[in-house]
Amino acid sequence: MRAAWYERPGPAAEVLVVGEVEKPAPGEGEVVVRMHASGVNPADIRRRAGWVPSGYTGVSKRVRPHTDGAGVVEELGHGVDPSWLGRKVWVWNAGGASFYGFPEFGVDVGTAAEYVALPVRHVAPLPDGVAFDVGACLGGPACTAHYMVFSDGDVDGATVLVQGGTGAVGELSVQFAAAAGANVIAVVSSDEKGEMARAAGAAHVVNRSRDDVAEAVLALSPEGVDRIIEVEFGLNVNTDARLIKPNGKIASYSSPSMPEPTLPYYALQRKGVLLRFVQAYILPADARSAAIEGINRWLADNKLAPTIAARYPLEEIAAAHQKLEGKNVAGNVIVTI
Repeated sequence: MRAAWYERPGPAAEVLVVGEVEKPAPGEGEVVVRMHASGVNPADIRRRAGWVPSGYTGVSKRVRPHTDGAGVVEELGHGVDPSWLGRKVWVWNAGGASFYGFPEFGVDVGTAAEYVALPVRHVAPLPDGVAFDVGACLGGPACTAHYMVFSDGDVDGATVLVQGGTGAVGELSVQFAAAAGANVIAVVSSDEKGEMARAAGAAHVVNRSRDDVAEAVLALSPEGVDRIIEVEFGLNVNTDARLIKPNGKIASYSSPSMPEPTLPYYALQRKGVLLRFVQAYILPADARSAAIEGINRWLADNKLAPTIAARYPLEEIAAAHQKLEGKNVAGNVIVTI
């Protein structure tokens, strides 16, 4: 079968290879999925580039990239319910947990391939009428967004600030929060992205390239905000401390510009702020189940629609990585297979 891989970290064009490898066979409790779309996430980019903060396992052998994707179940391992055969599915954690220091199965099992074998607990049905490329956006971005928005209770009537409101996670966070009844303020970097955030359900948009974020948000919500969903924790934590209401909650899923941020402790402590750090690869089982149920229900009801920023064939996987590395991408980058 055709697959992509790399054997050392480095620039995409230098280390990514596409070639023939052996098709996997399902083990006990596993399914083999014929992949149609593979999602490219920032974590995949950082891993391939060698961005290895404390606690990461790094690259020690051939790695097939990407943890998310969508396709059709073509083979079943022993003990798997026969009803899975032939079903359209979306998948997550194809080797991702091992990268973050939670070994579960080998690292050479990513979705950038024609076929992938993985435990049946890592697949979910793809609702009728939902495209494979949309399914490839769900494992990391949508599950993260669902947990970020709902892990600390209902947001109906709350004011929710989404930093980076048009990224893969940010856009879906806006959609979840707005559909659940929140007053959403999205921070974006351009007027074009502002229109995208409004289309996702944001009631208000702040353009950080033009506006002072703190002043603009306080003009919209003078008492501050109830929740903050954060993509650049280190860069924004001082602003977030100013904007969050007493007993408010800040949920962060990334801090790429400042991997080891310094906290304004008393600015947060005086308000009794709850900080939640979210890692999609190790969501609690009940949170994962709730995310799957919510994602599929809202997809079926046409309330969830991740933007696809770009699609590339498997042979152009390096270009797909370079696209996401450009840091001006609104939405998701997909590799079609």
